[in-house]
Amino acid sequence: MRLTEFTEMMHLEFGQRTADAMLVDHVIVDLGGRTGAQAIDDGVDPRIVWRALCRDFDVPPERW
Repeated sequence: MRLTEFTEMMHLEFGQRTADAMLVDHVIVDLGGRTGAQAIDDGVDPRIVWRALCRDFDVPPERW
């Protein structure tokens, strides 16, 4: 998944302000206790970050 697609999906699912805040503030246990932004900066595929955020925020799997 490209970063632009990830950002678009985040904004569509959560709204721009919430998505942007989640990315830098929400710590994802499944990604080693990093935020989504940290994980992406560390080279984690944005799709993995997307799925982890969807799990943490109870997004129905059909929208992953």
